Amino acid sequence: MNRLAATNDLDALLHRLDPQASLAQRHIWLIDLFDWIRGDGSSPQLAGERVGQILDAVEARPEIHERLRAWWLVFGRTVDLTSWLAEHGIPSRGAFLSEVVERLHHRFLPGTPETTDASSLMRLALPRDSDAAWIQQLDIDVLGRIGKLASQDLVEGLPRWQHSVLDAITFCASQVVATGFSAELRAGMSGSLRESEPFHQLMPDLDALREELVRQPRDPETLQAAFLAFRNRLEACRAAANAVYTHLDDNGISVELVFKLRQLRARLVRIRDLLDCLLSEQHQRTMAQLVARLVLAGGERNSIRQLIANNSSLLAAKVVERSAEVGEHYITRDRAEYRGMLLSAAGGGFITGFTVLLKFGWLALALTAFWTGFGVGVLYALSFIVIQFTHATLATKQPAMTAPAMAAKLKDLDSAGAVESFVDEVANLVCSQVAAVLGNVFLVAPTALLLYLLLVWVFGIHAIDEHHAHETLHSLRLYGPLVPMAAATGVVLFASSLIAGWAENFFVLHRIDSAIRYNPRITRALGVARAQRWAGFLRTHVSGLAANISLGMMMGLVPVVTAFFGLPLEVPHVTLSTGQIAVAAATIGPEVLKSSLLWWSVAAIPMLGLLNVGVSFFCAFRVALRAHNVSGMDRARIRAAVRSRLCRRPMSFLLPE
Repeated sequence: MNRLAATNDLDALLHRLDPQASLAQRHIWLIDLFDWIRGDGSSPQLAGERVGQILDAVEARPEIHERLRAWWLVFGRTVDLTSWLAEHGIPSRGAFLSEVVERLHHRFLPGTPETTDASSLMRLALPRDSDAAWIQQLDIDVLGRIGKLASQDLVEGLPRWQHSVLDAITFCASQVVATGFSAELRAGMSGSLRESEPFHQLMPDLDALREELVRQPRDPETLQAAFLAFRNRLEACRAAANAVYTHLDDNGISVELVFKLRQLRARLVRIRDLLDCLLSEQHQRTMAQLVARLVLAGGERNSIRQLIANNSSLLAAKVVERSAEVGEHYITRDRAEYRGMLLSAAGGGFITGFTVLLKFGWLALALTAFWTGFGVGVLYALSFIVIQFTHATLATKQPAMTAPAMAAKLKDLDSAGAVESFVDEVANLVCSQVAAVLGNVFLVAPTALLLYLLLVWVFGIHAIDEHHAHETLHSLRLYGPLVPMAAATGVVLFASSLIAGWAENFFVLHRIDSAIRYNPRITRALGVARAQRWAGFLRTHVSGLAANISLGMMMGLVPVVTAFFGLPLEVPHVTLSTGQIAVAAATIGPEVLKSSLLWWSVAAIPMLGLLNVGVSFFCAFRVALRAHNVSGMDRARIRAAVRSRLCRRPMSFLLPE
């Protein structure tokens, strides 16, 4: 609470009212006025009563009333209210990244009251969301008295505020038309929509409505007809914008295009709100509600997190949808599928055993940190790609794919047995994860061990020396920093699934498969038949390749990058770590069996598997729940049902029934 609110000195505040003061001083007085009304912000009712006190004091003192009237005349002629009514709370930039930069500017650079921009001024005068509460609670008598003061300044026969509202509608409508004529939106409309030309007649319909609003005296019937024609045109524009979303579902999501669509829809809503302020029988009430919404929108307008969340939600939903299609293949529902998962995971463990030895060989070259990490990343990526194309399974890659498949089953929780059916799927999923981890772990250790012994017996080469073997076991012991690092690995695994979804969306959005198939230069270089095969191959495997390459490179380079900043972060993977423990133990020899370090490392394997799988699944499941708009109440029902199943039939989470 500032000095004026602390002393509650309304007389001193009104005494400072000076319409002849400088621009900055007039606006400082306005800011102080709202500070006094707001008080400590805890009571909207008290703030409303203070507005009444100000009106009583002004109406009781003619000289103050005259000064306030003069102040309002100067304010209306120097401050651009149109931009505030039309744009406040709506992203004003034409591109997503430009809007991010502008929000950073508003957040970190201080504002000045020496401005003619009403949006900048109102951010200083009404900076809190709580201001919207007391504005909405103003009674109709107070609003009428405020309206009487504001209606004394006329422009073209209308009060200046109504003229500003009309200008704001014109501004919004012109922006809607400009967006509707953009090439991206027109490309997303069907042929029939383009031929109906929904955006072409918006401005002529608005001009007709404006003429009827300004006409004196008004003809109610003609005004109503003009209003209905304009409103129907707005609805046609809204339908055209909605149709573009269907195009996005089929052809990939562009964040920039989604940003433009959200801008367009927000302006259409703003136009309807502004029309209500002009044509409603209680226009003071509708104006107060609009101002309250503008105050709330101003807070969201400065939120970078909200901007990114709003404009990436469709992309997240598309990533989730495509991951769900893949994830269905990783869920086992009977004993035969369970055995198949074990065999597939055993194949993944066998391939990873070779990866472990190759990694130790690369580390033995003792290159600089970057090239060591880069080489390890390339090795991991190639290993994961081999696993992909041999149809083997790497356990920790499953959760980020299976979580969206699980969340997709939550679209209709109101149907009979939906929650119980979902719990069955949870049990099947856990069984699948257990089979995958067991298959990986139980084959990677003997494979790595046999390869190590073969190298020693045939070539006399040790993959690592005894010192590095002890270091390996020490880094993988359970009681060290392994637990948070294993959780961080889960986040990396989840990030790779997001990259996979983004890469597939990018591939579809830019029609790269069609370009490979038909581009003349590509077909001349590859031949038509080979170009067709490459296009089909990449369309099928682009998601998996992106996931495997990104995961491998992150696992290799994240430790290097974090070490540069003094953070010794590793990315321990349960399958790779198991193979490393086996090779390190063999290097030390039989005496390692007496060392507690070995057994602490072995004890870490279940924790590694749990955290790698659990954190990755949790992150992916959270994103999927948001994409499918699953409510908090439904989430509570699901948690209760899962706990009940754990108590009644715990073995159903380990073996399929």
